[in-house]
Amino acid sequence: MAATLELTAVDLAPPGIRPLLSGFLLGAAVAILALSAVLAHRHRQIAARHHPAVSPESVDASWFTARALDGFPMESVRPDLLGPNAPDLNRLYLAWILATHGHDTNGLIRRLGLSHDVAALLVDSAQARRDR
Repeated sequence: MAATLELTAVDLAPPGIRPLLSGFLLGAAVAILALSAVLAHRHRQIAARHHPAVSPESVDASWFTARALDGFPMESVRPDLLGPNAPDLNRLYLAWILATHGHDTNGLIRRLGLSHDVAALLVDSAQARRDR
């Protein structure tokens, strides 16, 4: 649409002004493109600063052992698995592992999209397991 308007403006301009008008429009288009790229890059930098893609603590293979799910409160979460918006069992297992390594309720909600009740249940059970 913008290109059509630019071509129309150049066509309607007197012949002596056309090169100047074309240069101005081309320069304006390049400036807008450069400004858009700078703003998009800046937006990505700000978003990355506020929402880091990687957890501050390192996750290693020791988190995922044969005993990683020991103490998982299956009987307590079973009713949540039967509901209409039931979370995926693998997501609950991951939430359990994160909770056993100190992640809080809000972190599980934000990272995994769990309901507050389920996230709080897992965090509380993990805390009780650590306190034993």
